[in-house]
Amino acid sequence: MGKECECLARFGKQKSKGKALLETNELIFRGDFRLKVVFAALKSAKAVNGELRLETPDGMAVFELGGQAAKWCDKILHPKSRLEKLGLKSDAQVALLGEFAPDFLAELAAVTKNVVKGRPSAKAEWIFLAAKTQGDLAQAAKLAKAMPAAGGLWIVYPKRQKELSENDVLAAGRKAGLKDVKVVGFSATHTALKFVVPLDKR
Repeated sequence: MGKECECLARFGKQKSKGKALLETNELIFRGDFRLKVVFAALKSAKAVNGELRLETPDGMAVFELGGQAAKWCDKILHPKSRLEKLGLKSDAQVALLGEFAPDFLAELAAVTKNVVKGRPSAKAEWIFLAAKTQGDLAQAAKLAKAMPAAGGLWIVYPKRQKELSENDVLAAGRKAGLKDVKVVGFSATHTALKFVVPLDKR
């Protein structure tokens, strides 16, 4: 889940009011017509007079975003790294449960050597749970008890799968007594939901 904005969009001869959604790697528009703009394929991106103008291989897409245009353009041109979005800093204490892609493991290794796989220690600032099934989500309760008061649990799960939806992940975290505070596009295929210990329980 990224930033959303109601706006007027123009693309070729098409023009419609609708909702624009700014994701990590793409902008999605849903109105009388639908449009997906993949940032990697863009020829240019500009913010002019409240309009976000994205030159795609198929033509110019214009989104009337007002004061948000410049901010969205900056995010497209200067995206945060995955670890920045996840809040990980140098030498962070990280625990991994489940299987993670090699590229993520390499990114982690570049910023911290304090990574353990399996049961997290009491020092773990960040716990990452890779969930593929409902059964994997059952671990959230145990992880919540092991989390330090100021720690965070990221549950990483596949996008657009009926077997494991965002609502399932939210329900598991809340049932474990945690509070959901952030959603990040983890990769092209996965989403990450962040949970923390509620302030009144710290």
